[in-house]
Amino acid sequence: MTRIAYLLTQDRGGPVDVTVRLAATLLAERAEVRVFGPVPARGAESLGEHHEHLLVADKGNLAAAARARAAIREWAPDVVHAQDRRAGLVIAGLRPGRRRGGPVLVQTYHGVPDDVAEPWFRGERGSAGPSAYTRAVLAGDAAVARVLDHTIVPAEAMGRFLRRRLRVPAGRLSPVGNCVELAEPSPPAGPVRQLIFVGLLVPRKGILDLLGALAEPGVLPEGARLTVVGDGPQREAAERAAQSPPLRGRVAFLGFRPDVTDLVADADALVLPSTMEQQPLVVAEAMAAGKPVVATDTGGVAELLGPDGRPYLVPPANVPALAQRLRELFTDPDPGRLGARLADRARQQHDPRVCARRHLELYAALAERTSATSV
Repeated sequence: MTRIAYLLTQDRGGPVDVTVRLAATLLAERAEVRVFGPVPARGAESLGEHHEHLLVADKGNLAAAARARAAIREWAPDVVHAQDRRAGLVIAGLRPGRRRGGPVLVQTYHGVPDDVAEPWFRGERGSAGPSAYTRAVLAGDAAVARVLDHTIVPAEAMGRFLRRRLRVPAGRLSPVGNCVELAEPSPPAGPVRQLIFVGLLVPRKGILDLLGALAEPGVLPEGARLTVVGDGPQREAAERAAQSPPLRGRVAFLGFRPDVTDLVADADALVLPSTMEQQPLVVAEAMAAGKPVVATDTGGVAELLGPDGRPYLVPPANVPALAQRLRELFTDPDPGRLGARLADRARQQHDPRVCARRHLELYAALAERTSATSV
C-alpha cells in the first residue's frame, strides 16, 4: 500500500484546507496517510492520529527543516507531497540524501506572491513586473520545481505561468483541481439579498473596491446585506467605508471564522473582487452550495466557473463594472437556476473523491516513472 506524507508549514489558509480534505478522503478509502505540520485551524479532528505535529515557522530555520525531514524519513513514505511554498523548500532537501528507490517528491503550487499583478502573470507585453524580492522568490520556486519530481497546479492558468515565466518543463506539471467540502446545494429561492465576501482583508482581495461598488447609486436594493468573513490590515479602512450612507448598518464584519462552509450555505451569493487569484477555494465552495458568484477575471477563476458563470465575471480593479454586475445579480428574478448549474459543475470537478483518485493516479504514474529511470 502506498504511504503518503503531506507536509504543511501553516495552520490555516487554502493549502491547509485542501490538504486536510484530501488526506481525510484518502484515509476514508483506507490509504496510508500522515500529515506533518502544525495543527490545522479547520478540520484537524478528521485526521485524528494521522497527524504528526511539527513546526517550520521560518524558511531560515534550518534546524526545524532538518527535524521535519528526519520525521518524514523515519515514517518511510512512498510519496512526500508539499502543500505550501515553505514545505516545498523543506522537501527539496530530501533530494541530496535520497537513496535509490526513495520517495517520490511532489508539490502543489497554490499561488504566486502577493505583488505579482494579473497582467504580468498573464504575460501581457509592457506590464509591470513584481519587486526584486518577489523575483528572487520566483527564482527559488523555479529551482524547487526542477529538484522535485513533479508539481501539481490547481488551474491551467498557473501551469501556463510556470511554463512561460519560470521555464518549468511541461512534463513536470499536471493540473489537478482542488477538492472542496461539498455542502448540500441550496440555490437561492428568490432574488439575491444576502451577499457574502470571504477572504483576507488585504489590497489584492479588493474589499474596498467591493464596498465602493455597493455604495454606487442604485446597486444595493432594499433588504440587501453584505457579510464580510475574514480579517487583515484593511479591516479598519473597510469598516470606515461601510459607514457611508448607502451601506451604514448593512455590512457585518465577522472576522476569521472556521465555519465558512456554513456561512456560505446561508448566503444567497458570493462576491470575489480580487485583483489576483489562482483557483480560489471559496468560489468552488460557493458553487458546490449552489450559489451564484460575481468575481473578477483573474488567474483560473474563469476556468473554475465555466461557461455558465462567465456572465458575472468583471475585469479586476474596475469598480463601475463590478457595480453593474452586482446590479444585474440583485435584479435577477431567478438566480437559483445559475446556482444549480454551478453546483453540478462543482461536483464534477471538485468532489473530494474525484480529487483523491486523480492524486492517487498521479502518484502511481510518478512512482512507475521514477522506478524505471532508476534501474
